Amino acid sequence: MKLVKGDKVIVIAGRDKGKTGTIQKVFPKRNLVVVENVNIRKKHNKPTQKNPDGGIIEVYAPVDASNVMLVDPKTKKPTRIGYKEVKGKKVRVTKASDTVL
Repeated sequence: MKLVKGDKVIVIAGRDKGKTGTIQKVFPKRNLVVVENVNIRKKHNKPTQKNPDGGIIEVYAPVDASNVMLVDPKTKKPTRIGYKEVKGKKVRVTKASDTVL
């Protein structure tokens, strides 16, 4: 998986298509990412000793990594990610504008 925590991405498929956000969590083995303000679900909590009222809270559900694309810092459009060697180090680059991430 070429996406990492902190990347700015745009959703390209699904119910939240077109929304942008920052990756908060990555699950590489399951190929999932959690993006802020995307795929928000409501969770119903039972009353407990800690939370005697219970209630409904909103949580971010993971999205499949294939449904998001990195936003190019220069063009602000979705782009694919590649790798290049710069000064002996392997770095991620955008395919659209060849910008080092």
